[in-house]
Amino acid sequence: MRFERKTVEMIREEFVKRCLSYEKSKSALCREYRISRPTGDKWIKRYLSGESMSDKSKAPFHTPNKILPEIEQLIINTRKKEPALGAAKIGKILENEGKEKIPCQSTINAVLKRNKLITKEASQAATPYKRFEKSAPNIMWQADFKGHYSAQNGIRCHPLSVIDDHSRFCLCANAQENEQYHTTKENFEKTFRKYGLPKILLCDNGNPWGNSQTTGYTRFEIWLMILGILTIHIRAKHPQSQGKVEKFNGSFKAERLKFRIPKDMEDAQIQRLEYQDFYNNTRPHHALNLNVPAIHYYPSKTKFPERFQEWDYGNNIEIRKIKKTGFLTYQGQGYFLSEAFGKETVAVKPSSIDGFVNIIYRKFRIARISLKERAVVSRRIYLLDNDPRENWI
Repeated sequence: MRFERKTVEMIREEFVKRCLSYEKSKSALCREYRISRPTGDKWIKRYLSGESMSDKSKAPFHTPNKILPEIEQLIINTRKKEPALGAAKIGKILENEGKEKIPCQSTINAVLKRNKLITKEASQAATPYKRFEKSAPNIMWQADFKGHYSAQNGIRCHPLSVIDDHSRFCLCANAQENEQYHTTKENFEKTFRKYGLPKILLCDNGNPWGNSQTTGYTRFEIWLMILGILTIHIRAKHPQSQGKVEKFNGSFKAERLKFRIPKDMEDAQIQRLEYQDFYNNTRPHHALNLNVPAIHYYPSKTKFPERFQEWDYGNNIEIRKIKKTGFLTYQGQGYFLSEAFGKETVAVKPSSIDGFVNIIYRKFRIARISLKERAVVSRRIYLLDNDPRENWI
């Protein structure tokens, strides 16, 4: 014999018919069907009014704040166009574009979730951290090469990034074929002509601005000193000291390279310039209260000089010309500085510490000599006036 399987609707209708036929008391039938009396009354009322015995939707009858379909589609399209951006930045971009009725961050986040547009990787990257910055634009720029990568044609690209410390404004995002002095200097000259000069350039210890042996000086440092710019190098193995330019490089990788490797160097340069414009003018920054860097940046008042004049050290100052080999002679003793200083003129001034003299290049102290040891005991570059490292964090 074949038994019929009862549905929920059939069981409810059976309960109602037994109640209406007074087979048992309503209380007894409720206990038998393991329901409360209010639930039993609800089923009876539905049956007598001709309503369905199926479960009704739990959705509210009226949702005045429900997001409009076209707004939800805008959010989805923006996320697909910029898949590494979160809810807050997407909302800000849409507001900046003049879109109306943009929902709050939590609602945008809900849209991304139900459309499966949030990854675990993106959630982990949203962790906030404490930030420090200079008080105004052009006090300090941060420079770094993002790790080189291969284009589709096999040529390796070395992306140069320069970021203003205060505003996060990207001043340079060039695709270089190498990290050599002349190539980098050419791109810095273009940047200086466009935005003026900073007071400080923060960089790591690699080429072309640093020296892997941490001794001597590089041509890039000397060129910056001629321009009046102080070079500050981060401590070895402490990339967090360059957090803003490191953040730019990481964002470029996550928001562009992850989705498209350029075909060649020309394509790489187009991609870099496109992202620079997006980063400066469209992409909101949490550190800037979701403003864009372009709002917070203005060019430096110190313009790039097309001609360099000889430096006047003043009267009653001992002047020395450094030999091509990098040596200078003082009181009959030769001292090696760096071949990069070959044929440059420096001043020798007594130090405030007895037994020492300072080597001055333009407005910088570049070395200290111990007369007793007859050796160069310091090669760190300092500004003669107001060196920022006295209050360096």
